[in-house]
Amino acid sequence: MKNRKFTIVGGDLRSVKLACLIASQGNTVNIYGFKNASFDTEINECDNLDKAIEEADVIIGPIPCSVDNETLNAPFHNQRTFIKDIFKKMSKSQLFIAGRISDKIAQLAQVYNVYSIDLLEREDMAVLNAIPTAEGAIQIAMEEMPITLHGSNALVLGFGRIGKILSHMLQGLGSNVYVEARKYSDIAWIRSFGYKPVFINELGDYISRADVIFNTIPHTILDENMLRKVNKDCLIIDLASKPGGVDFEKAKEMGIKTIWALSLPGKVAPVTAAGFIRDTVYNIIDELGV
Repeated sequence: MKNRKFTIVGGDLRSVKLACLIASQGNTVNIYGFKNASFDTEINECDNLDKAIEEADVIIGPIPCSVDNETLNAPFHNQRTFIKDIFKKMSKSQLFIAGRISDKIAQLAQVYNVYSIDLLEREDMAVLNAIPTAEGAIQIAMEEMPITLHGSNALVLGFGRIGKILSHMLQGLGSNVYVEARKYSDIAWIRSFGYKPVFINELGDYISRADVIFNTIPHTILDENMLRKVNKDCLIIDLASKPGGVDFEKAKEMGIKTIWALSLPGKVAPVTAAGFIRDTVYNIIDELGV
């Protein structure tokens, strides 16, 4: 790939590590949105958003792109940056890449004729991103549980990318792995891997056995009725994006410990996660021929 000009706008430590990785390969890289960072960004920050956008071939936003559908997700910046202001400054020849771009932001990009691509809509990125997510979930379980994962009953809700990788890791640690799914084809795969299959309609019959529950389903599956069947000593780790899969208020009322573990790749393995983002960005550029 020929050298290009990149601007990284907003994000967490992953974004900074991404900038360093891309720059180390001979590309020109600007960063914007890290004025309040307590860590060394290693790359000088561009003070002017206009200049940062103007000088780039590719603008890379954060994961998630926004938490309110209006402003850039930039927790280390000293002021709000509206996504529409970024799009206004972009030309048709530039590319905007970020993660979890909402329908509203995608529509806004169309209004300003901005070519936007959601990293997490790509299978290559989503699969790789599931690895640090699964490892981070296991780290939390090890820190929070009074027993070992080895020999414990671990229930994984959902058999998507994260569910598949997490179940494999838990089995390697010696857990008794139960996996919930709603498709008969998934149940067949779950059985073939040696896990204990739990069809969605049977969840209430199995859930009381769990010492730890990992949810990957992004809609409420652990509602009040289901939570009443959960062992009070069970730990629930919700890995699903908003709105999550747990009725957190009811879980708290019932005294069930629940942890909503969002954005784990950036917290537990920012360098690895940055490498996955870089590879996916390069794949996108290669596919588009830009």
